[in-house]
Amino acid sequence: MTDAATSKSHWFDLDGIRMHYVDTGAGAPGATPVVMVHGNPTGAFYYRTLVDALAPTRRCIVPEHIGCGQSDKPSDAAYPYTVARRIDDLGALIDHLSLGDEIDLVVHDWGGMIGTGWATRHAERVRRIVVLNTAAFHLPPTKRMPWQLTASRLPGLGAVLVRGFNGFCRYAARHCTTRPLDAATRARYLAPYDSWHNRIAVHRFVQDIPLAPSHPSWATVDAVERALPSLATKPMLIAWGMRDFVFDRHFLDGWVSRFPDATVHRFDDAGHYVLEDAGDRIAPLVTEFFGAGSAAE
Repeated sequence: MTDAATSKSHWFDLDGIRMHYVDTGAGAPGATPVVMVHGNPTGAFYYRTLVDALAPTRRCIVPEHIGCGQSDKPSDAAYPYTVARRIDDLGALIDHLSLGDEIDLVVHDWGGMIGTGWATRHAERVRRIVVLNTAAFHLPPTKRMPWQLTASRLPGLGAVLVRGFNGFCRYAARHCTTRPLDAATRARYLAPYDSWHNRIAVHRFVQDIPLAPSHPSWATVDAVERALPSLATKPMLIAWGMRDFVFDRHFLDGWVSRFPDATVHRFDDAGHYVLEDAGDRIAPLVTEFFGAGSAAE
């Protein structure tokens, strides 16, 4: 995201907690706005390539989840840090911005569950969807939880690793791409998560992955997964980094089996941060896929 795009920062009040979001672009009359939903441990910065590609003709909105990026980072007592609340927050922001009858959606990582969670409740408002290494369903039965996530969830040790040593963010900045990020880019990813306090959301996201029906977020994920057929007729573009150690071919197969008509682009040389490894190739695909972006198209 260019400095000009970053300057389009705004904050939305959620009961006294501020959500930061980028709102930028031409927003030509009749053009469908694009909402991009990030995951953990990223923020609006992750989408800078797509924002720069789309902003000349489209209004681009990139919210940062509570606890992420420039958004407030409240305590557990002030904010629940659950996927259900994340979906509600996204919906509240979309309603606040009065984006019209249609939006285009881009999702990555936890943004898949959050963005698709909103979309399944408002399928009539979704025009097109771009999916980037993410999930909107439970862990596939053929997929084992990666050890990096398992370690981050361990009682006691997980907090030390994630919040104390910043292990999760540092590992992601070095191992979620196939080509090393330069020092300045790594620093941008790490900057919002510079203390124990400011890494609360990073840890809570990992802890919020439901692996059994007893988990508080299991029912939310289950409801989103069951509602995915409501999006079956929506044009979908899947751009997938095939060297992702978390959202790998098992998750891609889950998307393709549910959305067999989706257009799929596999990037064999890209990892989890697929826009870092292949953003220059993905941005033109997304621009073409979204097209003019109007109801009259």
